[in-house]
Amino acid sequence: MSHEPWGEARVSSGTKSSGGRVFLIGGGWEETVADVVHGPFLRAARAAAEASKASEASGSGSGSAPRVLCVIVDEGDGAEQFARYDVALRKAGDCTPVPVLVPVGERFEVGTVTEDVAGVFVCGGLTPAYQEAFAESSGPLSALLRERGLPYAGFSAGAAMAARDAVVGGWLVDGVAVCPPDTAEDLEELEVRPGLGLVPFGVDNHAAQWGTLGRLAAVVADGRLAHGVAIDENTLLEVGGEGGDGRARVAGRGRAHSVRPAPGGGVLVRSYGDGESFPVS
Repeated sequence: MSHEPWGEARVSSGTKSSGGRVFLIGGGWEETVADVVHGPFLRAARAAAEASKASEASGSGSGSAPRVLCVIVDEGDGAEQFARYDVALRKAGDCTPVPVLVPVGERFEVGTVTEDVAGVFVCGGLTPAYQEAFAESSGPLSALLRERGLPYAGFSAGAAMAARDAVVGGWLVDGVAVCPPDTAEDLEELEVRPGLGLVPFGVDNHAAQWGTLGRLAAVVADGRLAHGVAIDENTLLEVGGEGGDGRARVAGRGRAHSVRPAPGGGVLVRSYGDGESFPVS
């Protein structure tokens, strides 16, 4: 499939360095692609850990598994949910996942990203609850990731939160259905709220499986987003790779669907599969 001539991309401040890369996963638990969707993040976390140790000139522990913070908004089953991510991440590579369970209605504390943390993995769940949990810490967290060169990975809701303007749910636009009601995230009208600002485009997930591409197309057509990307399950979108060339790269079994305003109205959708890339802005 041909790539659209969008011109040179501008990389957001959260994705300039190779150490502070962003990994967006559209959901899905297929074990056969665990390394494909989680491995690149874990390798970036190991590189960040080794860079930190080199700067400290400690010379010790260079072979230890990188500690990865797994943030879960806890709806009552947080421990069980963490166990699932723990298995998936360890299957993809040598790492030490560390749970951070944030009860619904409470706030994520940036101080939990201690000096020994090599990467932040924000898990899935109710997207509006994640947005509320990060609402007060989005700026400090983004700044910390940049300063320390830490990679960020988001799974489903965590991927949506990476956006500057986050699509958090809803299935109606002015009362008209734009996606199945089961995907609404406990919201009626489509809502876009402030996210972490790590990528300049909006993100929706489970695109092929849940039919959320229509929701993203609606929000772009409505002018609330200049660019959106809907990601299928078992699919990774990596932003801010080596060299900072301003492209997003797709890996995995599904596709990433880039949605932009079309000349004269409506939207233009381009879908990209494993090994393909497109400009982020």
